[in-house]
Amino acid sequence: MLRHLRRFVALSLLVAIACVTSISARAQTISDLEQGLKKYAHDSGGEMGVTAIHIETGRRVSLNNSERFPMASAYKVPIAVQLLLLVDEGKENLDRLIKLEPKDIHPEGGPLTDWFSRGRQSISIRELLEEMITVSDNSAADVILRLAGGPQVATAHLHSVGIEAMTIDRSTIQLIYDMYGVPLPPEGDWGPGKYMQTLTSLRPDKQIAAAEQFARDPRDTTTPDAMAALLIRLYRKDLLRPETSGMLLDMMRRCQTGEARLKGLLPVGTDVAHKTGTAVGVNNDVGIISLPNGLGHVAIVVFIKGSKAPVLTREHSIAEVARLVYDFFVNNKN
Repeated sequence: MLRHLRRFVALSLLVAIACVTSISARAQTISDLEQGLKKYAHDSGGEMGVTAIHIETGRRVSLNNSERFPMASAYKVPIAVQLLLLVDEGKENLDRLIKLEPKDIHPEGGPLTDWFSRGRQSISIRELLEEMITVSDNSAADVILRLAGGPQVATAHLHSVGIEAMTIDRSTIQLIYDMYGVPLPPEGDWGPGKYMQTLTSLRPDKQIAAAEQFARDPRDTTTPDAMAALLIRLYRKDLLRPETSGMLLDMMRRCQTGEARLKGLLPVGTDVAHKTGTAVGVNNDVGIISLPNGLGHVAIVVFIKGSKAPVLTREHSIAEVARLVYDFFVNNKN
């Protein structure tokens, strides 16, 4: 039984690899590449937006690149940039300890929820950034956003440096309650263990309607092109000081979420600095892929919205896009 199961899994993997290789081999031109993207967009079960840019040469491929998509937790990259700008200006210190309160513990809080429940009440800004980027801790993100000056300040900075098609409008706690279609309770009712009953109080049909409304909400959205532009400027270290940019990129290399997305079908050991985003009907991954043998780097953004396909299907579509783009720029050097 186990032998037959292993054989089935092995054959399935070979079929998947053969499909990727087949499409990659046909992608000899940008036009070929774009046709491949359309196929994987269809497979995702929703609307897909893609921008992939070879940073060193400027060659690019895109699909729905000027369409707005919900960033979900991918918006934690620009939030981190805004906080680190204050660090560069000497207005904030990465080693400063922040005292946590019950109201700071938000839905899907990750490690901060556990630490707080065990009695830890102070954490450095550096640790908050680490948890926000590597495990997408929502509690850490909302503390960082507050320290960075709030959504309006972060958005204004993005627009001032030319990243205009991107807005940060809400905290994660507000975003999550909006996604579920539930009014945000008063701050006094926030804290560990106080969310799930409220978030699941709507009837299923109301939750579906809220999710559909969320997908159309223009807040906390961006275009694939705008996110790619932010990634390239982060890589080129012209938004932040070189050492600060390097620190953020290192955190993105340690990202533990979305292993089946951008990284899912890339060769083992490929360097990928990335950040995921997930919401109802939404699966995203954005980052920078290092190509082998000194062939350069690719800033890649893959957004999916409005999908009713299983999450694994969406993630596999993102992985297929990343492998298609990777193979194209490796095999077409000019």
